[in-house]
Amino acid sequence: MAGSIIRQDALSPIRGGLNWEKIYRNADYHRLANMVYIGLLGKNEHVPARWRERFFERYQESLLFGEICSDAEKEILTLLEMKEISCIILASTAVRDLYQVPEMASNSPLILYMDMESYIFTKGYLVDLGYETDRVYSGCGERLKRVSGFTIEIYHDLPFITSLYKKTMLYLLERATLQKSYQYIRGMSASDRFVFRMAQAVYHYVTDELLIREILDLYLYHRAWAEQLNQDFIKHMLIELQIDQLAAKILSIGYMWFGDKGSRQIFGPRDDMSVYDVLENRILSRGALNKESDTQALELTRQIQREEERERRAEKLQRIKMEFEKRVERFKKKMSWIFPELSYMRSMYPWLEKAPILLPVSWLIRGTRLISGMIKMRK
Repeated sequence: MAGSIIRQDALSPIRGGLNWEKIYRNADYHRLANMVYIGLLGKNEHVPARWRERFFERYQESLLFGEICSDAEKEILTLLEMKEISCIILASTAVRDLYQVPEMASNSPLILYMDMESYIFTKGYLVDLGYETDRVYSGCGERLKRVSGFTIEIYHDLPFITSLYKKTMLYLLERATLQKSYQYIRGMSASDRFVFRMAQAVYHYVTDELLIREILDLYLYHRAWAEQLNQDFIKHMLIELQIDQLAAKILSIGYMWFGDKGSRQIFGPRDDMSVYDVLENRILSRGALNKESDTQALELTRQIQREEERERRAEKLQRIKMEFEKRVERFKKKMSWIFPELSYMRSMYPWLEKAPILLPVSWLIRGTRLISGMIKMRK
């Protein structure tokens, strides 16, 4: 249905007996519910009122988001510019411009990358503007949301675990240039942004987080900018990341699902279709049907697993170290009680002022008195 709406094809007739709860939950998970509502218009007799209303709610949210997103985004970027906070735009609400009807787009957040110091200041400014933390990305950043519905994600570290990914993505960010009318806000070129989007989609695929909406945005971006993209640079970067073949397959699925007949012949699948069945099943089942055969997907998965295992070992060692330090601290406290410092013992035994060398003797006397006192209390 989503593909037909994007292509503006005639929709297949909707028959009764469909599991509308499952359809809605899948559409909502993949952030397509607002678009599916458009396909349901005029077909109310086959859609239960409850689920028709749920689809409409998502469509209405998208309409309202369209009214506030550009102003909210401009407000944030203007504030950061005024505060002289340097950041890079990883994604913005400009993705809505790729859709023929903006409300078919998802309520995409503004995503910014910055250093840790800027991150701390930015979060403070956002809280002052009425934003609240909606989700924390451990060790990387967080998502903040305002009552109006606008969302922003800020990162001080990229959400990719492998060293190759981090190195390559940071290289792309280093190439970012100042945006028009800004002195501190930077953005990536069309080719760099496409590489970033493509690499992110592959990463999400092997971690079973790839949404149909992300594939749709990727397809629309490629369709809109194909002629301006530096294909040699893109190919080189994807080869460097060791994901060029898998990336091509994911883009091909986008054209297969959403492209017209002409574009499918140019950019669509060219390999054995059974290969794409594996990718489709994994995406649509959120990883439940995982019969992965792509060598690049398997290798990236192994790299991620190795890094996750390394982090688990590091966390375990850190816990052991902290526990050891706590025990040492408790031992020191006990020892300091059994063998107090000279300054404390002088208050009890003034003769230590003239003969500090007798401190061990004072410990022995004090210990004997304490033990004697405890014995008398028990009696």
